[in-house]
Amino acid sequence: MGPAEREALLARRIRNTGAACLGLAAVMVGAAYASVPLYNLFCRVTGYDGTPLVGTTAPTEVLERTVIVRFDTNVASGLDWSFVSETPQIEAKIGETITTFFRVRNDGRRASTGIASYNVQPGQAGAYFVKLKCFCFDDQTLKPGEAMDFPVVFYVDPAIKADTTLDGLSTITLSYTYFTSRNGQPVETVSRESGKPKL
Repeated sequence: MGPAEREALLARRIRNTGAACLGLAAVMVGAAYASVPLYNLFCRVTGYDGTPLVGTTAPTEVLERTVIVRFDTNVASGLDWSFVSETPQIEAKIGETITTFFRVRNDGRRASTGIASYNVQPGQAGAYFVKLKCFCFDDQTLKPGEAMDFPVVFYVDPAIKADTTLDGLSTITLSYTYFTSRNGQPVETVSRESGKPKL
């Protein structure tokens, strides 16, 4: 092999290596952008990391075993809303369909739109906490001083009885945080506890 052929081979190898590096970088950037929505989808489908599942029908079995469901309400900074649950907690039978209400009020001087994020603790219980209806699925727009009551319909899946890691589970906390919403997405990520005023 002559010097010219060696140079051509070396140049080709450099081009191939450069193209492979650029391709790998593009895949990594794409994966970084896709990771958040894919992770959110994974959590919604599996209940991983305390993300409640979304159901369409109530269970057919109700157990005698009960669990206390506590409600935690928060409002992120930048959204001048009050947000409280009608009751701090409910005792529910496993498999029993429960409806409870939350009240939201715009304490600001202008109309604003919010969206609620949510999770369940302990995280393992998210795979068994099923919401049939929730205000957290949609944006809410309130005029100044306007208050609205929103229902949440949920149940704890009877399949939890087969999960021996949750045999001693007596309390589940359902936590919501309202954020300012823009195009159906929360704008802020740092939350503050609402004063939980009496509405």
